[in-house]
Parts: sequence; C-alpha cells; structure tokens
Amino acid sequence: MTIPTASKDIVCLSNARLVLPTRVHTGCIRIEQGVITNITEGSDVPTDAVDCQGDYVIPGLVELHTDNLERHIEPRPSVDWPHLPALIAHDAELASTGITTVFDALRVGSIHEGKARFLEYARGLADELAAANAAGLFKINHYVHLRAEICSDTLLEEMATFGPDDHIGIVSLMDHTPGQRQFRDLAVLKNYIAKKRGLSDAEFDAHVANLYRMQKTHGAEHERGAVQEAKRYGAVLASHDDTTSKHVATSLSNGVSFAEFPTKKEAAQSCRDAGIAVMMGAPNIVRGASHSGNVSAADLARDDLLDIVSSDYVPSALLLSAFQLSSIWQNLPRAIACVTANPAKAARLADRGSLDVGLRGDVVRVTSYGNTPVIRGVWCQGQRVS
Repeated sequence: MTIPTASKDIVCLSNARLVLPTRVHTGCIRIEQGVITNITEGSDVPTDAVDCQGDYVIPGLVELHTDNLERHIEPRPSVDWPHLPALIAHDAELASTGITTVFDALRVGSIHEGKARFLEYARGLADELAAANAAGLFKINHYVHLRAEICSDTLLEEMATFGPDDHIGIVSLMDHTPGQRQFRDLAVLKNYIAKKRGLSDAEFDAHVANLYRMQKTHGAEHERGAVQEAKRYGAVLASHDDTTSKHVATSLSNGVSFAEFPTKKEAAQSCRDAGIAVMMGAPNIVRGASHSGNVSAADLARDDLLDIVSSDYVPSALLLSAFQLSSIWQNLPRAIACVTANPAKAARLADRGSLDVGLRGDVVRVTSYGNTPVIRGVWCQGQRVS
C-alpha cells in the first residue's frame, strides 16, 4: 500500500518533554521532509519553533488490531454504510486520537447460515482501502490485518484471493468455537452475539450448533491453511485468545510472533516463556477489567507480562491506557513503548515507533488534565493531521 506523501515543511517542537526510548527530557525535536533530523535538550524556543510549554511529545501511536473500521461500515446490524465516507471518517477519528499507523482488521471466513451470519467483504474493502490510500485521501498510514476465522465455511477460499501484492501486514488466527478461549462461558457468548444480532433462544442455539459443525468439519484444515497463507503473503502471524499453555505451544509451532488478548495469566506467562509478545486491549486497562470476564490487563502489567496494547474497539483508549500503565509502572517511556515502539517492532516496521533521528516524523503533542491525557497536535510524517 502507498503511504501519505511526506510534508516538505519543517516542523520544530520546542520546550517539550520529549518521551525518548529510555528517559524523558525537556528539549526540541526537528522534522524535515517527514523525517526526524535533530533532537536537542533545553527549554530554548527557536524562532521557527512551536513552544510546547512543557507538554509531552511522544511518537505516533501504532495500532495493530482495531475493529473500528467495521463499526463505521456497519454502524448498526445489517446497515451497510457507504464505504468511502466510512473509510475517511475512520481515518480522521484515528488521527484525532494520536494513532498514525493502523492495521485495519478485516474478517476473512464467512458464515452463511442463520441470522448471525457473516458474509464475505474483506477482498472488496481491502481494494477500497488501497484505492483511497493511493488517492491520498487518508491522514495516517493504513495497513491490512486479516482476521482468519477458523470457525467458518469459506476461510481458505477468501484468503486465496489475497497475495503478496496486497501488502497484508498481519494475519491473526481466530477460533471462536463456543466453550473455549474467549467464549468459555456460553452465557457470555449469548449475551454478546444475541444482543448484537437480535437472536432468539432458538436462533442462538442454532448458531452455536453451526459453529460446532464448522469447527469439526474445517477447523484443523483452516488453521494449517491460514498459517501457510500468512507465509505466502509475507505477513506477521498472531494468535488470538490463547487460554492454556497448550494453546501457546500450538501458537509457537505455527510461528506466531505476538499473542492477541490471552484470556488467562497462564497463557500470558507461557507466551513470555516462549518469546511471544503479549498484546492486551486498552479498554481492559481503562475499565480495570475485561468485559468478557477474562484476565485483567492491568494485573498482567503488574506481573511484567504485557508488551503491546491495542485500542481494540475504542480508538481513544490507546493513549489513555498508556498513561494509566505509566502510573502502574512509574515509568512513562516503558508505557509509551507499549503503544509505539513495541507494536512497530512486532509488525516489522523499523522506521517508526520512537523519537530517534532518522525515523519517521510521526509525533503527538500531549498535555494532561488531571489524570487524562489531552492531545494538542498530531503529525504524520511531518504533516499536521489533527
């Protein structure tokens, strides 16, 4: 995918608390032609600089898994919103929250039966994303993350329509078979899907039976095939909702680089032991608990079992969660790395994620109101986007 054209303007943010990889110091950061060219210490304000008046300046946030785009294209069940306006609104929303790089999560693997069906859309939407990107309509960088739904009828057929030229950045292996992983408790699944899709008890029971059928018929084949397709694309592979050490062992054998939202501490610890990065949801941190009754992300942070944070379904939660992690760890650079440098590394993006000379000029100016971070400016490759 093409990326936004770099600004030729010079951006100089001075008298700022620069959050560097290992420390915070007051200084000035200079961006020329979209690249960080100089970082200095001191509170002086050059004549061509913006006086940040002691605000923080941090790297642009890197988001690896967000369902936000789906919310824009389907604002209500069965409401198909015009895609181009939805894409533009999604992009602008992310820019306003400090996210300068996003991997938009698109589901592959359809369910054609019942009221809780999910129809194929990823191939067409990926093309629309690419076209809008090439036309320069976006403020920030967009990549594609394919959510490979193991429990479906058409996963491999849909994945076969993508290839290396589509620049798929991430493939995550998702198995939403009832009774395990995220939905170990069927009551939680029923509360989630029945409310979202308006299912009666009978319709919910039929949906569960269909999921069991698909897992039994296709599960093993789909998992093997999705791993191979990720390799064919050249994409990073992620697991999803690992719950047991056995799940993590399977993830390791598949070549998983990071684990999205492990549901228990046992799984997070196994990931740490296996060298698999652990990603948790920002809403879990902000709320202080998982909405599905799974492990607390804050508890994992206290146990040194958290590496990456994703906004998941609330884009503005990403920055807020980082400042809350800073309070837990008493270490702002470490917390900011969870939403910048660490996800960039996991996605194999070596040109962003830190305030370092030679890296992209993706930066966010942040002040605080009480314990809440407030964004005062966002630059993507040196261009003001919010």
